[in-house]
Amino acid sequence: MALTFGLQLAFFLVIIYVLHRSYRKDRSFTDYAVGGRSFGANYQAMSFLNTWYPGAMFTAFAGLAVSAGVISFYVLAYSLMTVVLMYAMSQRVWTWGQRFDLRTQPDLFALRYGSRHIRTIAALIGIVSGFPWLVLAMQAMGGLFHFMSLGALPFSEAVILGVVVVAIRQIWTVRMGMRGVIISDMYQGIVAYIFGSLMLCGLVVWLWTSKGVRLQSLDPAMFSLPSFGSKEGPLYLFSLLFTSTIGGWCLPFIFVRLFTADGVAALKKSAAIAMPASLVFCIPLLIFGMLASQLPSVASHPEDVWFIVSQEAGGLLLLGLAGVVLLAASIGHTDGSIQATGAQIANDLVGNYATLSQRQLVTVSKIGMVVLTALAAWVACLKLPALFTLAVLAYQGVIQLAVPQFLGIFWKRGTKEGAIAGMVVGFALVIVLESFFARQLEAAWGLTSGVIALAVNLAIYAGFAWLRPHGAAERQRIDGLFGLTREAVAEPVPPPASVGASARA
Repeated sequence: MALTFGLQLAFFLVIIYVLHRSYRKDRSFTDYAVGGRSFGANYQAMSFLNTWYPGAMFTAFAGLAVSAGVISFYVLAYSLMTVVLMYAMSQRVWTWGQRFDLRTQPDLFALRYGSRHIRTIAALIGIVSGFPWLVLAMQAMGGLFHFMSLGALPFSEAVILGVVVVAIRQIWTVRMGMRGVIISDMYQGIVAYIFGSLMLCGLVVWLWTSKGVRLQSLDPAMFSLPSFGSKEGPLYLFSLLFTSTIGGWCLPFIFVRLFTADGVAALKKSAAIAMPASLVFCIPLLIFGMLASQLPSVASHPEDVWFIVSQEAGGLLLLGLAGVVLLAASIGHTDGSIQATGAQIANDLVGNYATLSQRQLVTVSKIGMVVLTALAAWVACLKLPALFTLAVLAYQGVIQLAVPQFLGIFWKRGTKEGAIAGMVVGFALVIVLESFFARQLEAAWGLTSGVIALAVNLAIYAGFAWLRPHGAAERQRIDGLFGLTREAVAEPVPPPASVGASARA
């Protein structure tokens, strides 16, 4: 344990040192919430990866490759499509964000639809939907420290230890805001996705040469996909890919990455970097899981495949390094979630109805992060068997932001009435379907509650757009917004304070 825990401690102290050396006092809430829109393509790309690929990639998704085979590659497919969406949205979202001093996803909603209240609704959906996943991320740290203790720590005590580590790390997230998150993402991302990919390639070679496992020797069922007659249904894979692709940019801690770049060119270049990085990371990860499924020690504990194979291949040293990789991936995801939620509490809930100074906004955001961390830590230490089910339900709910978000960015005709009604009805419908009609959903050919609710959401949004179109003044305002992106320049120009204030009015 001195070796395994020693490696975790050494990595943790390096990150704290980097953050301590990088600290600088924020000049405004924009500095605190989006890092002053000052980061280049490399930082942007690594920050996206470190938030997008959590520690669960090495446990849950590698475990899915062990137990289900080739269907696990859906994570690579939707990740690549998500990067394509980032490239497509970057021009309009960054330009509006820079020109009107937008700091959060609900800020964009408020600007596009000219409504203060839509900011509150979007923020509440994002915060409520993200909370179960934050708790699960903290609990995943328990599995990490259980293995690092070589089984000496019971899982419940390991979860408590993981929560304590996350809580200590949040001291710097609270102090530095988004700037600290992105700087640490760079170093954590190098460990998780560059060193981690090298480890995965090495483990694949070890499985091939030392254990003699081959893809050809896998059960043919590992290469099948759900279709007609299958338990999941023929549209199950479509539902997975569709909801995962659009859902990524509905999550507040992912969306805010569109505001932190120093220009549109940096965002587009970061997308070009993130795509091959995703290929290099995901392909060996999923092949590793499929090959490892042939080991008896892995077959009975698929989600522990990363730790089991690492220890068998390289003893305690490689087990400790596997823990460092997982810790690096987990911290980035958790930090990003807590920081984005704190910013939304200050900007979109409290600051939406009270006039706060820049310093007060930062203070409220810090208080929100502290309270959120404490609440999530407390829930993570409880035994809640339905938490994962609640997290899946929350994801089906958060994708209801997709209709007003994507159509609002690319289509001028959407109205605030349609956006609000569609989001609220869609989110409520997800809860009703999952709570009272779960069995009936089995007959939907694999369509999830989120996809069904999204169709209703879209119908409401389109119906309002056609039946109650914009008045002349609103149409002129929206034409002006869309016209800005044709005139935008890549270099950031700090907007006047009055412009940012009017966007939040």
